[in-house]
Amino acid sequence: MKVNKIFLSGVLVLIVLTLSYCKKDEESPGVLDTTAYSFDAGRFPPPNFNGNLPTKEGVKLGRMLFYEKMMSRDGTQACASCHMQAFAFSDTARFSKGLDGKIGKRQAMGVFNTAWHTNEFFWDGRAHLLRDQSLMPIENPLEMDETLENVISKLSASDMYRKQFVRAFGSDEITSEKMSLAMEQFMNTIVSNQSKYDKFLAGAATLTASEENGRRLFFLEYNEFIEDSSGADCAHCHGGFNFSNNDYRNNGLDILSDIADFGRENVTTNPADKGTFKVTSLRNIALTAPYMHDGRFSTLEEVLEHYNNGIKESPSLDPALRATMSTGLRLSEQDKADIIAFLKTLTDESLATDERFSSPF
Repeated sequence: MKVNKIFLSGVLVLIVLTLSYCKKDEESPGVLDTTAYSFDAGRFPPPNFNGNLPTKEGVKLGRMLFYEKMMSRDGTQACASCHMQAFAFSDTARFSKGLDGKIGKRQAMGVFNTAWHTNEFFWDGRAHLLRDQSLMPIENPLEMDETLENVISKLSASDMYRKQFVRAFGSDEITSEKMSLAMEQFMNTIVSNQSKYDKFLAGAATLTASEENGRRLFFLEYNEFIEDSSGADCAHCHGGFNFSNNDYRNNGLDILSDIADFGRENVTTNPADKGTFKVTSLRNIALTAPYMHDGRFSTLEEVLEHYNNGIKESPSLDPALRATMSTGLRLSEQDKADIIAFLKTLTDESLATDERFSSPF
């Protein structure tokens, strides 16, 4: 019995010491941890991180900031409020609602595969890098309506955040630059490459007859003269592994006099860019309704009908789309249904539930 009592006493002492050590560790300021984040590009080419390689602690901090409501003036909104994981980090509203019920002017873009965006950010490309984009909604009066100075002050008052900035950047001094770098790191890790189509390319899935015909029409070029050899030519703008050419195009939504949002022209001041917007990725397109920069289309059926027979002329219209106006794409109802069936194979079901991208709080 003495031996057992001595043994139990030793165990209790060990438990007390362990708990004490853990408590001290939690209260400690921490140290810089430059452990690289385990980034898996899958079949995609290696991305260019623009000198901001994701680290385990940097990504953790960025994830916290992405879901942090202190980033807004009244503490009610975070980046994730308008970029919801269940919808491929986009918004289901045509225009997102900001503080005090204010409404934005464009549909919220999906946030995934940003590590492969090579030509500015936002619909009009006004942000050069993702780190630049990450700060702009904070100060936008239609979105979070806060100042960077106030955000820094609020975060600096948090022991949790000061410690995490130490782990990510080696100092508890919080700056807007560090915030932007951390959010860029997190968003760049939101990779979507596990769709049915990806599995099909890897030989691990088979497309249905409808999906296969949709795939054929998607990649087949438009032919004005031979209808049987004419496709939807979607890959003209939505080609490549990420189904986007990263360019800015006028896709014929409005005639010149009806163009209310000048898009890229607001940034470049070049009249040739009037009504041109960023070509978005078609990955997860079934999750990101409504569609277009102004969310005018509620369904994929409406989108396809626009391209089939709804293109409108204006000086900056994409020449490839202008070429289809004489006949339209001549897609039958079955053709459109098949293309939509194919587009749905681009949905990455795991993206909507992956805990690595969900709220850490």
